[in-house]
Amino acid sequence: MAYVDDVRIPRPAPAPQVAVLRRIALAIALILFVAIVVRVSRDGYIDINDDPISLLDAVYYASVTVTTTGYGDISAVSPSARLGTIFLITPARILFLILVVSTTVEVLTEQTRILRAKQRWRQKVKDHTIICGYGATGSAAARDLVSRGVDPSSIAVVDLSEEAIANATRAGFVGVVGDASRIEVLEQCGISDAAAIVVAPNRDDTAVLITLTAREMNPAAHITAGVREQQNLHLLRQGGANEVIDATAAIGRMLGLGTHDPGAARVLDDILDAGRGLELVEVIPGVDGVQAVPAGSTLIGIIRDGERVAQGGVDPANCLAGDHIVLLRNRSK
Repeated sequence: MAYVDDVRIPRPAPAPQVAVLRRIALAIALILFVAIVVRVSRDGYIDINDDPISLLDAVYYASVTVTTTGYGDISAVSPSARLGTIFLITPARILFLILVVSTTVEVLTEQTRILRAKQRWRQKVKDHTIICGYGATGSAAARDLVSRGVDPSSIAVVDLSEEAIANATRAGFVGVVGDASRIEVLEQCGISDAAAIVVAPNRDDTAVLITLTAREMNPAAHITAGVREQQNLHLLRQGGANEVIDATAAIGRMLGLGTHDPGAARVLDDILDAGRGLELVEVIPGVDGVQAVPAGSTLIGIIRDGERVAQGGVDPANCLAGDHIVLLRNRSK
């Protein structure tokens, strides 16, 4: 996979402008320091025309001295002026050079560090989750995944917005700036090795295009897509989404529940808020090392061949191979 610069690796947010301004201020302070030394010891200096050393001459001498330009038109001739040059001006000159060189080295080092971090991520990323769109929906999905125990470093976020990607990297996710419907952008996320893809752009037509592209590039990934218009549900399913969430209808049902049965709405909100209180989990008996219905959990449903089995249509203790059971349990269990 060709390396490109659109990948953002999460790291502590530096303040490069402040660092540069601080170094510029320090460099100016060094020049002024040397100028003051020369000005105070002006009787020990002589210029090429034997004129008295003015304040402008002192600043000029300081600037050409610390930058090692040294035209030689102003020279230290008295012993005290030469001692000042040795013990005050020369250290200032060295410090000035260190400032200039260290800034250049730091920039090069930082670029190399970022490049290596991207390369390391590309080499080790596998079975990760890609979130296409980091708006309100995508960011909420990312937080939910983390609360369920997903490592933030195994989540890659794709968005066209630089601001959205900056927010994602601050949250600890790898960010890719670009259009998630484009093959080259999804390749940067390592889509061929991804285990799950969340499609959460701001438009349904974009969601359909992303789903089609993602499914073509990774036939095995589990794709969950959000939709805003119910009439587009079938398009996303036909495009390859394993799960399609009707966001508008879900919000509407929550509003209706909260109006008619507010207590039930609070319980449901607690269930949806992963990481605390009640939570829904899906397990595979025998594979996940659990019985059909572990102690302290409540059976909510059984999924067989992608379809929900009627509550009374199967004995939970005799699940078939490949059955998935959905449980309600307390987070502390």
